[in-house]
Amino acid sequence: MENRDTQDHLLQVGLRRMRAMGYASTGVQEILDEAHVPKGSFYHYFHSKEDFAREVLALYVREQSERTTKILRNGRGAPLTRLRRYFQELIAAFGPTAPVSGCLLGNLSLEIADHSDSIQSLLRSSFHQWQAAVAGVLQEAVERGDLAKTTKPDELAAFLLNSYEGALLRSKADRSQKPLEIFISFAFNVLLKR
Repeated sequence: MENRDTQDHLLQVGLRRMRAMGYASTGVQEILDEAHVPKGSFYHYFHSKEDFAREVLALYVREQSERTTKILRNGRGAPLTRLRRYFQELIAAFGPTAPVSGCLLGNLSLEIADHSDSIQSLLRSSFHQWQAAVAGVLQEAVERGDLAKTTKPDELAAFLLNSYEGALLRSKADRSQKPLEIFISFAFNVLLKR
């Protein structure tokens, strides 16, 4: 494997393991074993496990930004239709019926944001970027007349993301899709209904 390929492979393995096991339960040795690379390769690319976690998180955010762009910005249909489709796709990808449930942003926020300033900073900026994308589609809905002119897209986007993340967490605790179904129903049949 070439250098960049090895680094990318380590990040993909790390992303799978951190999504499945969490940060604390993901050991460097397990990553190396699954990736089939020697220990020196890990420390050639990453100074520490925390440095590695930042890179894994950045990879996850890039992948999710592509999903956001594809559905919210470049997708077809009315803004609120695209937004509903977006959340439904997130639920299918990260809800309790997914192969690995949970959002890495939410999971790392719970697990290590209080212990790592650099990861907390990346989490904060990632949530703000995500919120801005959702606010953009809500602004489109306001401009089309699908939402009231008094709507504050940024605050509404924050509320929707906070509600989604909370429902995702609750669905893990309950081992049930119900909290996410309630989120979709309330968000689109009550909150975002004109």
